[in-house]
Order: sequence, then C-alpha cells, then structure tokens
Amino acid sequence: MEDKRLKQVVHQLVLAERERLTLDGVTHVESFDDREIVLETDLGGLIIQGEDLHIKELNLETGNLLVMGYVDSIEYLGESLSKRGKGFLARLFR
Repeated sequence: MEDKRLKQVVHQLVLAERERLTLDGVTHVESFDDREIVLETDLGGLIIQGEDLHIKELNLETGNLLVMGYVDSIEYLGESLSKRGKGFLARLFR
C-alpha cells in the first residue's frame, strides 16, 4: 500500500529593517517589478509593495524567496490568486 502523507503547510515571513524580506511557502510568482511583487503562497495570495524591490533568490521547489529593497506594505489577499481571476487583475491595473 502506498504511503500518502499530507503536505505540511509551512509559511513564514521575516522582514528585517524593512529592506530584507525572506518568505517560505511560495508556490508561484504572478508578477514583479521594482515597486510590486504579486505571488501565491501556501496560504493564499500576497502583494509586496515598496521601492527598488529585487528578487535575489527564488526556489519554487523549496518555496523560498528572498527580496531586497525598501518594503512599504505587505498585503495578504486571503484567497488564491487563481480564484480571484479577472477581478484581481483589474484591481492591479486601475
């Protein structure tokens, strides 16, 4: 019989000095530029806004992300980006 184990959800966010953000549990990066990063985590969508944002490391196999730059805000969307569909994209490009 095959041993089926539930995937353990690991989500951790560490922001140091508002300039170094490490994040675990990343499953997909939807879009990014130097002012905004939109991504999907194990616990739903996440938007990071700031100035001079750069993705320094990204490993989707382990779910790890390192962002450098000045972070102004971090917003959890509370649901998956795919569930938000066009309404979410329309919000981004207002």
